[in-house]
Amino acid sequence: MTVISILAIALYLATGALLLRSLLHYQEQQTRGTKSKLLLPGILGLALHAWILYHGLFSPAGLDLGFFNIFSLVGWLIALLLLTSALREPIESLGIIVMPFTSLALLLEQLSDQHHYLSQTLTPGLEFHILISILAYSLLSIAMVQALLLYIQDAHLHNKHPGGYIRALPPLQTMETMLFRMIGLGFLVLSTSLLSGFIFMENMFAQHLVHKTILSIIAWLLFSILLWGRWQFGWRGRTAIRWAMSGFIALMLAYFGSKFVVELILQR
Repeated sequence: MTVISILAIALYLATGALLLRSLLHYQEQQTRGTKSKLLLPGILGLALHAWILYHGLFSPAGLDLGFFNIFSLVGWLIALLLLTSALREPIESLGIIVMPFTSLALLLEQLSDQHHYLSQTLTPGLEFHILISILAYSLLSIAMVQALLLYIQDAHLHNKHPGGYIRALPPLQTMETMLFRMIGLGFLVLSTSLLSGFIFMENMFAQHLVHKTILSIIAWLLFSILLWGRWQFGWRGRTAIRWAMSGFIALMLAYFGSKFVVELILQR
């Protein structure tokens, strides 16, 4: 553990704590300046985390895409997407979950000595596929957090217990609109990821890739059905949340599930 990593973790946790405090002590009027102050420690943490990632991913032995390095990179991307979006949209409350998650991802990366080096002769097409896949996972991870928050909000409103922190969230319809916007964007990036894989990889159904490919396609189908149901039948509420969570779980198993088994259990 380095001083920089400890500081980055502390900044992430401070942002999460500030956002939680803001939510529990909700005030009707919250200015853009107030929001920026709440997010500032997280933005500083992002900058330090980026420096750590750069030195962790790029090494003389090649690109290090070990399990915990990628876990940390995904955490960083999720935090980056959240914080930049929160400056424009009322989604800063997602940081209560995202900031501790990202700090945990960074902590595990710093404590791990597991590596998985890729050849330095990767084609640009394969590099694009890897990067777009990580971006797709990150975008849909934010959608998953949004779906969880939406589920809690929906449950409280149905039980007629709209507590103070529930009132602090945007209206249910606004939350649903933002959820489907995130899922739509994530779905487009996931589609690009799958397409690039079939174009640039020799065999997406090779033995070491078949489980990842099949689970990714299942996730793509689940998100397709969700978006089609929203467009055709106006799916919303718990129906939409269940489909969103199912798609995310399939995607999580496709990437981190298979990577965990191959690298940490089978040690290949």
